[in-house]
Amino acid sequence: MIVGLFFGSFNPIHNGHLAIAEYILNHSSIDQLWFVVSPQNPFKKQESLLDNQLRFEMVKLAISGHSTIEVCDVEFGLPKPSYTINTLVHLRKIYPNNEFRLIMGSDNYVLIDKWKDYQKIISEYTLIIYPRPGFDPSSIAIEGNFQLVNAPQMEISSTSIREAISHNRDISKMVPNSVSTYIAQHNLYRTVD
Repeated sequence: MIVGLFFGSFNPIHNGHLAIAEYILNHSSIDQLWFVVSPQNPFKKQESLLDNQLRFEMVKLAISGHSTIEVCDVEFGLPKPSYTINTLVHLRKIYPNNEFRLIMGSDNYVLIDKWKDYQKIISEYTLIIYPRPGFDPSSIAIEGNFQLVNAPQMEISSTSIREAISHNRDISKMVPNSVSTYIAQHNLYRTVD
C-alpha cells in the first residue's frame, strides 16, 4: 500500500489541511493519507502548542468518515525533537510492506536542506509537493523523486484560527464543525500566542 504522510502540528487542524489531503488522495497514486501529528517541530516555537492528545483528538474528529485518511501518533513515542527521517525509518520498520511518501508544502521544501539527513529523505522517499502562497513549486529546483500537485491554496492558517478564537471571532468556515465544537467545549486557544 502507498501511504502519503502529511506531517504537522495541526494546532488546530483546519479546512485547508483537509482540502489538500482530499486533493492529493484524488490526484496522486497514494492509497491512504496519514496525518502525522508532531509533538515538536524543531523549526517552530513550542509555547503555543496544545497538548499532543488534544491535537490528536481534533484530527481524529476532523477525519471522521474519511475511509482513506488516518491519524497517526507515532511521533509521540519517539525522541524529541521530532525529526522526519527518524519517523520515516521507524514507520518503515513497523510497516515493511507499505511505501511511504512525504507530503509537504513548497514553503517547507525550500528549507529541506536544513532538515536532519535530508539527502537520505530525498533519495529514498518520493516527495509530494503542493503549492503554498509565495512559493511557486514550478520555480524551485527540486531534487530526488517528487510529484508536484496543484492542490488548492487556501488563506487559512492555524495561527490565524488561534488568534480569531482569542478575540472571540467566528471560526466556523475555517475548521470542521466537530473541531469547532471540541475547541469550544474544552475552552482551547482563549489566549493569544
